[in-house]
Amino acid sequence: MIRKRLSAALLAAVTGAATAVAMVHAADAAAAPLPAHVFAPYFEAWTGDNPATLAQQSGAKHLTMAFLQAATKGSCTAYWNGDSGSPVSTAVFGSQIAAIRAGGGDVIPSFGGYTADNTGTEIADSCTSVGSIAAVFENVITTYDVTRIDLDIEDNSLTNSAGIDRRNKAIKQVQDWAAAQGRTVQFSYTLPTTTTGLADSGLAVLRNAVANNARVDLVNIMTFDYYDGATHQMAADTKTAATGLHDQLRQLYPGRTDAQLWNMVGVTEMIGIDDYGPAETFTTADAPVVAQWATEKGLGLLSFWALQRDNGGCPGVGGSDSCSGVSQSTWQFSHAFEAFTSGGTGPSPSTSVSTTPSSPPSSGPACTAPAWNATSVYTGGSQVSFAGRLYRAKWWTRGESPATHSGQWDVWADKGPC
Repeated sequence: MIRKRLSAALLAAVTGAATAVAMVHAADAAAAPLPAHVFAPYFEAWTGDNPATLAQQSGAKHLTMAFLQAATKGSCTAYWNGDSGSPVSTAVFGSQIAAIRAGGGDVIPSFGGYTADNTGTEIADSCTSVGSIAAVFENVITTYDVTRIDLDIEDNSLTNSAGIDRRNKAIKQVQDWAAAQGRTVQFSYTLPTTTTGLADSGLAVLRNAVANNARVDLVNIMTFDYYDGATHQMAADTKTAATGLHDQLRQLYPGRTDAQLWNMVGVTEMIGIDDYGPAETFTTADAPVVAQWATEKGLGLLSFWALQRDNGGCPGVGGSDSCSGVSQSTWQFSHAFEAFTSGGTGPSPSTSVSTTPSSPPSSGPACTAPAWNATSVYTGGSQVSFAGRLYRAKWWTRGESPATHSGQWDVWADKGPC
């Protein structure tokens, strides 16, 4: 499962805080909502790595920043990684977030994660005041001027009914506050899944949100760590898990269109070998298959755990936080997913997604070329559509995804959005 390793040392304070305040928290300009379809891999915030540097190197312009949690159980104050030396402040990650935005991207702060959910330091499990929880969310929103907050709920947090209710009541308070401020705010839930959709514990979180009139903009399922003793074909299981979630959301939100329901679905893979072991390996061949399918269905989010794992530095090792465990080029998974980001913005702060149609997948002309197929043979001049873009083959090819990048030897020429 998505989790946080305890930090070995305090994160260093970022210099240039005054610049970060000006660039991140601009009171006279509302933050732009995220694209309707966004690739945003998780960034392990406790490592000391610079998120802006990794975003630039990987091509992943949007990052999900993991994690925010209380330092001790019972606290109503959130810190990055539960580290009291890393408060919610423009002095911590402020200048890096500004640099990410300057590069055309943005960040999604994420609360929770396996460690917080296991130790009672997830903010709504820890804090018993709904108003204080809402204030924590609002502080993150205004400090970093973000438009979406992710809530990673798993392990003990899935059975803490009081925490679930407090969290959803706080979401509703923040949404009312945002509407009064004219500010765009979205909330996503990240939840564990089976290969056929959410277990009842995950559905209970969403049922409670509906009961509290808390709008859930996206449900992001972790399509890994099934721990069911089976050998998995991870791309196929992603499709069945996401389809199961789509059908479950139809029951919870009967007034939404099919396109709106698919746009509520997010998928997070664990690239390479997950915590369970080799039987659950998301391969480099799985990545373009999932990217194409997610684009065709109109999912709202494509992500993976985690950006620092997107390299082949530890062949055969499962569950590492610093490498995938499979043979790959550095950033190969990021390159396979990066074209997924497309479309306009998500719902406005005053409009329910139940009545707002999802944005088109791209701003270019309609894709008329056939979708790329991993088993088809293409010759020079053949055109395909992939992840909302048009590609033309330079020479004979089979099985090589348009998302594969090898410089001058790229098989596919990118002809732009369609």
